[in-house]
Amino acid sequence: MTSTEVQPVVLLEKHADDRIWVVTLNRPERLNTIGNGMMERLVEIFLDYRDDPTARVAILTAAGDRSFCAGFDLRDVAERRANAAAAGTARPAPPRGPTTIVPLAEGLDVWKPTIAAINGYAIAGGFMLAMQCDIRIIAEHAKVGVSEVRWNLGSAWMMPITRQIGLGNALELCLWGDTQMTAQRAFEIGWAQRVVPKEDLMTVAMQYADRMLDMAPRAVRNVKQMIYRGAYMDPLEGQRFGSALTQNLIGMQDSAEGPRAFLEKRRPNYIDG
Repeated sequence: MTSTEVQPVVLLEKHADDRIWVVTLNRPERLNTIGNGMMERLVEIFLDYRDDPTARVAILTAAGDRSFCAGFDLRDVAERRANAAAAGTARPAPPRGPTTIVPLAEGLDVWKPTIAAINGYAIAGGFMLAMQCDIRIIAEHAKVGVSEVRWNLGSAWMMPITRQIGLGNALELCLWGDTQMTAQRAFEIGWAQRVVPKEDLMTVAMQYADRMLDMAPRAVRNVKQMIYRGAYMDPLEGQRFGSALTQNLIGMQDSAEGPRAFLEKRRPNYIDG
């Protein structure tokens, strides 16, 4: 690569016959902050992931081992606000389609599994990105924090935090914007599911992804929807929703393949999406 070539802000690699997607934030020189079109590219990738019948599981990680994502690039934020103020009442035309991956499951209808491999600091918008994933594997040197109140930034994305770490931990993390939790603390409060040495991070993440290839895709999607959406439902409403999801398994080839693979003591070969 010559010095004039520009690296993409998000990298995409596909493994295991395109069933495992690895999405890498790629602004290490700026601590992988969100800017320069990064969020727009993430939207494109996760919509493609959602719609690709071959794709089964995605890993979200970042370049380097210093920072997963240090939040929004405040230089970009300051420039956009200054430009908006200079423009007075002039506003750009509203964008077509989604502009953010938050919330990833409910907002973009991404009901396929996602894994965050957190390779360093996950602060503010970086915490926001990691919390969109279904599970989080964190390098033991990493730290997490939510610093919005320090810089007078918004809070629209924070609602699910209490679901993930409980009210007291959420308030400590978000109201005291200088709080930084260690990887071990993030594990202890249930936000991270594994803490690993940084050199083992992607190996462990890929092991989780490979295990997902043995799971029935439709059942995985049903369970994820039930868990996410059921958190807001009345118990009887949730039971009806779960029963409706179960109905969509009837008659599928995978519904026969699962029990057959169990009896034959082999890995299942699921083909239904």
